[in-house]
Amino acid sequence: MEAKLNVLGEPLAPCSEQPLTGFFRDGCCNTSPEDIGLHAVCTRVTAEFLEFSRSRGNDLSTPRPEFGFPGLKPGDQWCLCAARWQEALEAGAAPRVVLRATHAAALRVVRLADLKKYALDLV
Repeated sequence: MEAKLNVLGEPLAPCSEQPLTGFFRDGCCNTSPEDIGLHAVCTRVTAEFLEFSRSRGNDLSTPRPEFGFPGLKPGDQWCLCAARWQEALEAGAAPRVVLRATHAAALRVVRLADLKKYALDLV
């Protein structure tokens, strides 16, 4: 597992336990070389984003009990693939992010300045 630092260089905060998120389903956007999708961006999903993701072939709102996935609804926080967040940004459908819970590895794909524009936790 990679160092548990967020995009601000601080210890990584939890993203969500309800629903339980993260590549490792530990509630955090932790990542490792096995996480090919780089599930590193802690987001608060919107109906617009969920529809965008579904239109791109990744239906995040339909429950998949066989995988222990309850399905997401607007307002849920979820560790999103960095490339999907970037794609949503370019399409005008990016959800808001929690910087303190977004893994520093996300910066391989997305710019900190872009994340900050969508931050829920900047004062």
